Amino acid sequence: MLILRPARMGDLPEVERLAADSPIGVTSLPDDRERLAEKIRVSQASFAAEVSFNGEESYFFVLEDLTRGRLVGCSGLVATAGFSEPFYSFRNETFVHAARELKIHNKIHVLSLCHDLTGNSLLTSFYLEPELAEGPAAELNSRGRLLFVAGHPERFADAMVVEVVGYSDEQGDSPFWDAIGRNFLDINYAEAERLCGLKSRTMLAELMPSYPIYVPLLPDSAQEVMGQVHPRAQVSFDILMREGFESDHYVDIFDGGPTVHARTSGIRSIAQSRLLPVRLGAPAALGRRYLVANNQTRDFRALIAELDWAPDQPLTLSPELAEALGVGEGGSVRVVAL
Repeated sequence: MLILRPARMGDLPEVERLAADSPIGVTSLPDDRERLAEKIRVSQASFAAEVSFNGEESYFFVLEDLTRGRLVGCSGLVATAGFSEPFYSFRNETFVHAARELKIHNKIHVLSLCHDLTGNSLLTSFYLEPELAEGPAAELNSRGRLLFVAGHPERFADAMVVEVVGYSDEQGDSPFWDAIGRNFLDINYAEAERLCGLKSRTMLAELMPSYPIYVPLLPDSAQEVMGQVHPRAQVSFDILMREGFESDHYVDIFDGGPTVHARTSGIRSIAQSRLLPVRLGAPAALGRRYLVANNQTRDFRALIAELDWAPDQPLTLSPELAEALGVGEGGSVRVVAL
């Protein structure tokens, strides 16, 4: 059985293993023991805090395989992107250049450095062992945290954003970075992302060009990868698209990957989830698969179960599932169809 839960300090060695295998570009999972330990400490404090509005909280979840007793994935939530410093993106824009006498009217694609998305909540730190990427584990790892948002809306902003890892080759080189960022910071893409993970993305972002970048002036190799997703991030990107995120307006300032956004209330797992009372018993043999989460904070749990549930009825859980979720008879859980 797989279960999504808040990270504990005892998870640190396993989290280090996951971070070491995550793709370049997942700067929120630095391959650094002290930064990861701090990430878990901040998360534990955030889960324990009494919160009435989104602030500087950061929540870190791990996906545990209870059968094997090991972690197979992780994901996170940041209550406020850019809480203490701007959250930078490139905004896709169109400039019009016209000459009336020559009867020329050109629309030109440009990238403008902005911090439009500062203040939104941020989905972050997504990683899943590759052998599980094509199965329901990816849904649980990505969408399970959305059920936490649905149960605690006061902790998050009205809109959410996700920086999806962009294209880089097997050597870790990014054509987009080489065309833009490397002209302002004489380091390769992998080193830039490593510095972001250890220090701050804003520190490097402030060295990027503040004037609009005319896309047609970029090399073809950079233009071709704009908005592209790293192969290892494709599954999570597809889940976000099904959840209702939009991908056309912003790209990452380092690798050109899509920065997607959505209204929190309109995200499918949040809008379509239901809070149901629990009844203990033997579920029907045949049913539909659901994401199920308790409605707690520091003891949050989410899992996937096959359930026979009819609208406007209590949800029947087996004692084993109820124990895994930490709920009992008369308690409540939040569910959404898988």
